[in-house]
Amino acid sequence: MTSQIAYALPFLAQGFALTLWVSLLVVVFSLIAGVIMGVGLVYGPAPLRWAVRIFSDTIRGIPILVLIFFVYYGLPAVGIHLQSFWAAVLALTLFKTAQVIEYLRGAVGSIPRGQSEAAMAIGLTFRQRLAYVIFPQAFRRFLPPWINGVTDAVKGSALVSLLGVTDLMQAINQVIGRTYEAMPLYILGALIYFAVNYTLSLASRRLERRFSFIRE
Repeated sequence: MTSQIAYALPFLAQGFALTLWVSLLVVVFSLIAGVIMGVGLVYGPAPLRWAVRIFSDTIRGIPILVLIFFVYYGLPAVGIHLQSFWAAVLALTLFKTAQVIEYLRGAVGSIPRGQSEAAMAIGLTFRQRLAYVIFPQAFRRFLPPWINGVTDAVKGSALVSLLGVTDLMQAINQVIGRTYEAMPLYILGALIYFAVNYTLSLASRRLERRFSFIRE
């Protein structure tokens, strides 16, 4: 078994690097899009709020595997052709964006309305209210669930292997196809995913304790 793992490590390292790259792209893109759309959901005009709400509810109601296949096989029907890597990133980003929207909505919605009214009373503009009053307070509510959601992005990245992208999961399957020894490699892959996600979970708990308003 040791020789099999030693043989597999270079392939798994390449796949793991691609897994991290996919996860990083999804997290960054979804954070940017989710914050912008979340602000639109909370403070935008009614048509914008409806559009964001429909997007969020629809995407969160679709299984992520169905969404990946829809982007990869459905977009070419309307003339949009994406490589399997970018189709997977786009699908995961859409799914994660819908979650970030809800994280932000909940965080901003938890700020007492009097905070914004007080900021208006001293003459702060809308952008200044967001930058100096609302976001600094909402940040501590937003950060722990967002980091916890990053673990979902890492776990969800395993689905890109279904499109032929050679991530960690696909690399494991390729090595199994050569060695015909599945269990040791699946255990090793599970340990790698566990190490990454457990580290993120620890970070989430530490941040939650740090930013908690009520300490035991």
